[in-house]
Amino acid sequence: MSRISVRGFAVASATAVTTVGAVVGVASGNAQPSGDNFEATAADATLLADIPVGQQAQIQVSSLTQQADAQAAAADAAAQKSAEEAARIQAAKTAKAKKEAAEDEAEREREAAEARANRDSARDATSFSTQSSYTVAEVKAIARQMVPADQFQCFSNIVDHESTWNYRAQNASSGAYGLVQALPGSKMASAGADWQTNPATQIKWGLNYMNSRYDSPCGAWSFWQANNWY
Repeated sequence: MSRISVRGFAVASATAVTTVGAVVGVASGNAQPSGDNFEATAADATLLADIPVGQQAQIQVSSLTQQADAQAAAADAAAQKSAEEAARIQAAKTAKAKKEAAEDEAEREREAAEARANRDSARDATSFSTQSSYTVAEVKAIARQMVPADQFQCFSNIVDHESTWNYRAQNASSGAYGLVQALPGSKMASAGADWQTNPATQIKWGLNYMNSRYDSPCGAWSFWQANNWY
């Protein structure tokens, strides 16, 4: 078995080519190191000379392989760090999106709860005592108690245009009748037999009509503004 010292490995792996050149130079008389440098060079050359040429090449290849492995490991570490950072950023985006979605859902639920509360607080037509006649102010007061607060202005706008709050208003040409000008007026019988004389009955029917056809009085008012009818 060939004798290979630890120092020989170090010299061969780090400066193999340079050392071989130095050895050749010394052998051919091209360079003459002096003092400590000469001794070190001679020692290194002796150690390298102890290693067969084939093994010298293997040592050089091994050194290059180690360098390639180190570079690959560094690249892998950089890629892993980059992937971890990308995952962190994506996780933050996902958390933000979920938070915003939850806040939007909470806001929708709050609005729906308010709408339900408004509807629940509205009085039914039957809760009002009947009178022989009603002033505009009395009719509006009834409507304010029956129509949800957030929908009252839209309801009022329609009634202003349709009948100016006259619960006995009748269109001579079409036969439309009442506050909301139901056509024909007899449709309002579904809300109460006293539809001709009771504004509360007319309001009840008109509110149901707007909710069923346009989702709300404000939906009906938006349509009215675009078409001058609803």
